[in-house]
Amino acid sequence: MQYKNLGRSGLKVSQLSFGAWVSFGNQLDVKEAKSLLQCCRDHGVNFFDNAEVYANGRAEEIMGQAIRELGWKRSDIVVSTKIFWGGSGPNDKGLSRKHIVEGTKASLKRLDMDYVDVIYCHRPDTFTPVEETVRAMNHVIDKGWAFYWGTSEWSAQQITEAWGIAERLDLVGPIVEQPEYNLLSRHKVESEYLPLYTNYGLGLTTWSPLASGVLTGKYNKGGVPPDSRFALENYKNLASRSLVDDVLKKVNGLKPIADELGVPLSQLAIAWCAANPNVSSVITGATKESQIM
Repeated sequence: MQYKNLGRSGLKVSQLSFGAWVSFGNQLDVKEAKSLLQCCRDHGVNFFDNAEVYANGRAEEIMGQAIRELGWKRSDIVVSTKIFWGGSGPNDKGLSRKHIVEGTKASLKRLDMDYVDVIYCHRPDTFTPVEETVRAMNHVIDKGWAFYWGTSEWSAQQITEAWGIAERLDLVGPIVEQPEYNLLSRHKVESEYLPLYTNYGLGLTTWSPLASGVLTGKYNKGGVPPDSRFALENYKNLASRSLVDDVLKKVNGLKPIADELGVPLSQLAIAWCAANPNVSSVITGATKESQIM
């Protein structure tokens, strides 16, 4: 495994990382999570990603319990979570100071950890002043509940605004963005964010390198495999948007390239994301050890 600095920070993250989205709580419980996490560690993965909204908090509980039962040394791993959707109450979502502070404390309780290494604003909040969010994230860092903060699915303009405020107030700006990035979704990472890499040393932890499994080619055979995420009730909408002729045609076009290299299409797709010098870590998901291998 290779390790890269998270943006311009001193934090080292494995080039491939593991995320709990979809799988933990929806498909897997603690026992299966332990075997997957240990398989990741055995192959050098040190970075594990989560969010308060994943399985309504259950994903954090599962990851926390699995790590505790595995007996890992906390300083050996990098754990991140994301704050935005914390519940149904009017103050349980968004990036107000109230929700950032309360949401972070609730996440740490579920993870059973004193701190996370990285905390993300899971989406931009157009109803909260960016200055309030920047100050709240710095409060979280000052309290030692997180070491670094970042954004997920923010626009270049929003990240630039956050950095402008941080610099004006002599505060810490967002060091990392977590966008979707794969062979079918490239604009943000390759065009929109370009100035941010040099201006602010922004790092990326990208998600969905396989476009929710589409880039494995498993959906090109027709039909949806019963053990795939597109077979899950709450992901049927995603399936109908992703499994269209135009997309499947592109996937078919990539197959000969993978064959020529002698690798599975999934490996080609993940390696392609990791080869981008601005990507610090590619977040992957898995429900079986064989997929991690």
